Amino acid sequence: MNNHRFSEFLSTENSVLALIDHQTGLLSSVRDIEPDLLKTNLLALTKMAKEAGIPIVITSSMPEGPNGPFIQEVLDLVPDATYIKRDGEINAWNNPDFKATIEATGRKKIIMAGIVTDVCLMFPALSSLAEGYDPYAIFDASGTWNKLVQEVTVQRLAQAGVKVSTWASALAEIMHDWRSEKAYPLAGVLSEHTSYGLVYESYLSTQKQEA
Repeated sequence: MNNHRFSEFLSTENSVLALIDHQTGLLSSVRDIEPDLLKTNLLALTKMAKEAGIPIVITSSMPEGPNGPFIQEVLDLVPDATYIKRDGEINAWNNPDFKATIEATGRKKIIMAGIVTDVCLMFPALSSLAEGYDPYAIFDASGTWNKLVQEVTVQRLAQAGVKVSTWASALAEIMHDWRSEKAYPLAGVLSEHTSYGLVYESYLSTQKQEA
């Protein structure tokens, strides 16, 4: 039987972004992706949600401890995002404020990223899935101890029915159509953070010459 849920697309109306435990101490332990690249991808994902008008929920786990504070550049980028500090829950979905904030958006598709991938991302992805949500695990804005752990986590999430994706793919789903009002701001994010910028610059140059 065909499950149409897997062919449904993200949109500005059905999505919420959850950034989970992107904290400085945890970032320093990441080995499956270069930490600087992870941070760049995280900023791109955050900018995508900001430009698209998608609600953003940020949470950190015991930021006064060894995990460290949430990455400040992200907080500065979206000062109006809801920020929830957890005092003990490993699984963010077990925190009543985090869960209630997601529920209050009325949106079922949760775009998720987190450090570390096999705990801070996987646990709330599985928990939200069990309660009828449609989580998207953004792996290039997440990180963990090594490639093996990453690969095992991808398999477990995919087996459970969590959609595994990248920030640029999520952006393209949300953009949907070059004629939409969000298209060019979103293309700007894509251009800033990928080699698509070369294509975009060439296009803009051509447009100026024709004007």
